[in-house]
Amino acid sequence: MKIQLNTDVHIDGTEALAAQVAATVEQALERFSEHVTRVEVHLSDENGDKSGQHDQRCMLEARLEGRQPVAVTDHAATLEQAVQGAAQKLARLLDSTFGRMHDHR
Repeated sequence: MKIQLNTDVHIDGTEALAAQVAATVEQALERFSEHVTRVEVHLSDENGDKSGQHDQRCMLEARLEGRQPVAVTDHAATLEQAVQGAAQKLARLLDSTFGRMHDHR
């Protein structure tokens, strides 16, 4: 599973941030690694230079083997919380997606 990080102009996409995001996403999606080929992570600060609550946005798009991509978004006060929230949402979505797939067999 490849993890690709994209940031907007307000977020510094450092190696440390990329490593932290990759670790969070890999941990949350570990059990789906054979079905997920790539996860695109899009981080943005929706208020830019202004401060505000829940203005950090993380959108995760998972490319699935032989299926259409799926995506989730989470907003939080910090990037770390937004990534964690989006990763949990994506894990739940994949649980239901692959659960339904196995139920049909």
